[in-house]
Amino acid sequence: MVRFGGNDLSSAQARGAAYEAPDMPRGITTALKGEAGREAASSTVSPAPVAADEPAPKKRSRKRIVLLAILAMALLAGGYYGYGWWTNGRFLVSTDDAYVGADVTILAAKASGYVTTVEVQNNQTVKAGQVIARIDDVDYRLAVKAAQDKLATQMSSVDRIARQIEAAEAQVRQAEPQIAAARADAVRSAADYERQNRLSQSDFASRARLEQSLADRDRAAANVQAAEAALVTARANVAVLRAQKNEAERVAAEYRTALDRAERDLSFTLVKAPVSGVLGNRAVEVGAYVQPGTRLAALVPLDSVRVDANFKETQLGRIHPGQKVGVEVDAFPGREFEGTVESISPASGSQFSLLPPENATGNFTKIVQRVPVRIRVAAADEAVLRPGMSVVVHVDTRVQRTDTARR
Repeated sequence: MVRFGGNDLSSAQARGAAYEAPDMPRGITTALKGEAGREAASSTVSPAPVAADEPAPKKRSRKRIVLLAILAMALLAGGYYGYGWWTNGRFLVSTDDAYVGADVTILAAKASGYVTTVEVQNNQTVKAGQVIARIDDVDYRLAVKAAQDKLATQMSSVDRIARQIEAAEAQVRQAEPQIAAARADAVRSAADYERQNRLSQSDFASRARLEQSLADRDRAAANVQAAEAALVTARANVAVLRAQKNEAERVAAEYRTALDRAERDLSFTLVKAPVSGVLGNRAVEVGAYVQPGTRLAALVPLDSVRVDANFKETQLGRIHPGQKVGVEVDAFPGREFEGTVESISPASGSQFSLLPPENATGNFTKIVQRVPVRIRVAAADEAVLRPGMSVVVHVDTRVQRTDTARR
């Protein structure tokens, strides 16, 4: 068979041979051979290139579909993010210049001495009032005992003076009736003298008896003055003893204050946690000698952590206390903590630096200042945030300023 488009020429040659006949003229035979040759040559042209170009339109259509799909996805993504910005994004004020903070308490020694025990380890949770370390307290106990003995001695002196006051008051009570008796004798002696004087004028009494009655009268008057002076002395003695008692009581108060101070110094030998939290940065070991002010450890109350965010001054106009805040912590990707704007610093951070900027002299370059904003975190009770962590905050400014915030 003859296959068009193939390389097999046997059929065309056969056809050329068929046209040859011994009884045909030579010119006709030659013509037939030429026609058969052209036929064979035309049959050798292969249509393969046409078959290879057929998939080109399909490739172009596939590229068009991919481009359309990418464009559609871009439009969808742009619409999604555009809708999110319109509904939420344009109301959010964000900054990544924010960190977790807390009121870290530095524990220091108040008494001097050698550390006998350290009862906590680093990263250990402690409660308020729990003992952190103990300092040798022998010297402090002796000081307390000495103060107690001094106070006891002085209180004995106070009691002795009190008894002396009672005795002096008894003497006052004894002197008071003696005055009355002396006055009675003085009245009697004066009456006897008057009687003897009248009798002596009538020569019914002797001169000696008159002189005796005069002496008795003067003696009785002197006894009255002596009794009165004794009463004054007794009362003065009571006043003196009361003053001595007051002085002794004040000295006892001084000793009592010294005792309280000694007991207070003794209490300082127990280093206790002032608040609940987690202990860290322990800097003391057993046997170390510490003095007042020596740093022992740091106590971090993780249940009261907050976020300090430094916003640009151009962002601050939309931020007010009470607004909701979203907090993203680098340590917890994919989780957003809830917070609330608690307060805004009264000045920028540069104003609280050791050397505040002075722009009145020299060249001036304007720099956008940052103002610290404190944020209360709702998840502080979970104790998962640590001071110093980097965070990103987003303040929702749709919450308007309240009257309380204005005040």
